[in-house]
Amino acid sequence: MTALELRGVNLHEVLAEPGSWTTVYTDGPQGEPPGAVESRMRSLKDRLGEAGVPDDDAEAVLAALPKDIGLPAPSTRWLLVREGEVVADEGFAAARRGPERVTHGAFPEIAPLLRHRGTERRILVVETGRDGAELTFERLGRAAPEQVEQIEGEGHPITKVSPGGWSQARFQRSVEEVWQHTQSDVADAVDRIVRERRPEHVFVTGDAQARGLLLENIEDGTLDLVVEVDADTRADGADDSALLQAIDETVSAAHDDVITATRDRAAEQDARNGASGLTAVVGALQQAQVDTLLLDERMLDDEETLLALPAAPWVALAAEDTFEAGPGTPLPAAEALVRAAMLTDAAVLFIEDEPAEGEPRSSSDTAPPLAVLRWPEASITGDAQPQADASDETTR
Repeated sequence: MTALELRGVNLHEVLAEPGSWTTVYTDGPQGEPPGAVESRMRSLKDRLGEAGVPDDDAEAVLAALPKDIGLPAPSTRWLLVREGEVVADEGFAAARRGPERVTHGAFPEIAPLLRHRGTERRILVVETGRDGAELTFERLGRAAPEQVEQIEGEGHPITKVSPGGWSQARFQRSVEEVWQHTQSDVADAVDRIVRERRPEHVFVTGDAQARGLLLENIEDGTLDLVVEVDADTRADGADDSALLQAIDETVSAAHDDVITATRDRAAEQDARNGASGLTAVVGALQQAQVDTLLLDERMLDDEETLLALPAAPWVALAAEDTFEAGPGTPLPAAEALVRAAMLTDAAVLFIEDEPAEGEPRSSSDTAPPLAVLRWPEASITGDAQPQADASDETTR
């Protein structure tokens, strides 16, 4: 799946031309009883009507949501509907990020989708032991792993004992050789998956001695990605709380690092490498100058609007700013910025400030939009600069 595709739907094409789109961002399965699900669907039906959603679109949404698509609880669904047909149905194995959203208009509402996509880190979990290992590659937030591979050891002997007599040392060496050979096979499989799948993190858990042998055998490039978790998740009765905590902390820290690096890039060359604030960012987007767009997720709740244009430059502050691409369609500012970023192949990142359940939202001001530029700001009026390659693999 490319950055602009949703299971065969080309999002670039959807965003480029005005149409008649219904977008629903709502809860998936929440582990509630059937009666509660029916009540939730009745409530959603009312909100669909309030949003001006056509009857055939509303019927398609209400028919699609109760279907089991393999999501755990809690989970989230994002549906894109046109003329009574569900064009895209994305499910995420995580709770909603922000309020439920139901809209009908010329363009889909995609910011909630991109927020979830931005957290879909590719990880490889290696649960290793003396008798083999299980390797699981997944994208966080997806319902099921993309690849699960079992590595079987050579079999007996796998446990050291003390038989006594002259054979004891030979027996112990034989056991250690079996362990070593098993972890060498596991290491080969881990290195192969890293080369093929490009995970951002490799979490290694399991038997302590097996972990040590594995880390001695894997390649240096793989070792740079490893987070070792001091827990044996393969043991009978073991839980995975330590592993889940390590994943959460590592991914959160990595996201913070990306945000910091983005801000640092924008500040380079005395801030000429960036654009800050709504007016400056819109101007940069109009020139396809934005490499990475950084938005505070609280901006999704703002009431300010921009004009979404049916052709380049895709976004405008006002009617006099449309460069004959109008007439424009008023959209929430965050949605208009995200759409223009997607249509000019810019990466989109969100500063997450979603409070924990039961905690108040931060009272600090919403950060202004920020853009890292493909060429320095001064070059707009100076020497022409070639645009950077827009094939950045960052989440778009």
